[in-house]
Amino acid sequence: MGIGQVGVWHPLFGRGEVAAVRRTAAAIEGLGYGALWFGEAPGTRDAFATSGILLAATERVVVGTGIANIWVRDATAMAAGAVAYGEAYPGRFALGIGVSHAPLVSQRGHDYARPLAAMSAYLDAMDAVTGELPFAAEPPTPRLLAALRPRMLELARDRADGAHPYFVPPEHTVLARKILGEGPLLAPEQAVVLETDPAEARRIAREHMAGYLKLPNYVNNLLHLGYGEDDLTDGGSDRLVDAIVAWGDVETVAARVRAHLDAGADHVALQPLPVDLDGAVVQLAELAPALGVRPAG
Repeated sequence: MGIGQVGVWHPLFGRGEVAAVRRTAAAIEGLGYGALWFGEAPGTRDAFATSGILLAATERVVVGTGIANIWVRDATAMAAGAVAYGEAYPGRFALGIGVSHAPLVSQRGHDYARPLAAMSAYLDAMDAVTGELPFAAEPPTPRLLAALRPRMLELARDRADGAHPYFVPPEHTVLARKILGEGPLLAPEQAVVLETDPAEARRIAREHMAGYLKLPNYVNNLLHLGYGEDDLTDGGSDRLVDAIVAWGDVETVAARVRAHLDAGADHVALQPLPVDLDGAVVQLAELAPALGVRPAG
């Protein structure tokens, strides 16, 4: 895929007003960013519905689910949807899938006891269905896993085309590339805010991080990376906040993106933290030259 080294992740792609989402997608494509990513969670549109909105509103940019939740639809629906978009928009759709988080899965009435086994079985079912479909994507739709810990990263290496980690610092990218080896796509998300005042930047960052620090998968991953319990309390220590959210001037934020790329990432999905889409586009336009992002043509 022509995904480029830098893309954009934004939660409002999945729940913002559709006209604004279309306008923003076209604007980001016009700036030259290589991909649009979004999540699937309570309160968002279905991941395939959001994908269709973004694909129809753009001409070249890759659209990636980051992630489509395996507990929301069965493997037959996931496989068929991925192939259908790959066929309709060749080389422009990437399917990121994940096991989500225990509290969210429990709300849907599912058992989260063995998420790794659930993902493995789900991939088996997807593979079986894909081979039986009467239509096909050319090139095949790439499949990425929302992988944080080593065993899920190993599954991403062995059963997928790569990994799309979320809420991770560059040291996780080092670990992920070591486990994935050469070849599989590694596309971490990176939250960013153009704000040079430390107090204000960290206030914005902590507001963004608050919900994620309540989810065991993210907490356990940070502990695995060497952060302590004291880093995870009271909204996160300055050390953790600065690791998860890149803040400062344009060059400081661009340096964080380069840190991921130097650590082995193929692509970095920037999540600008302004709460509105127009504010996100403003920051992305400011960042683009320092990131080497240029309009196509």
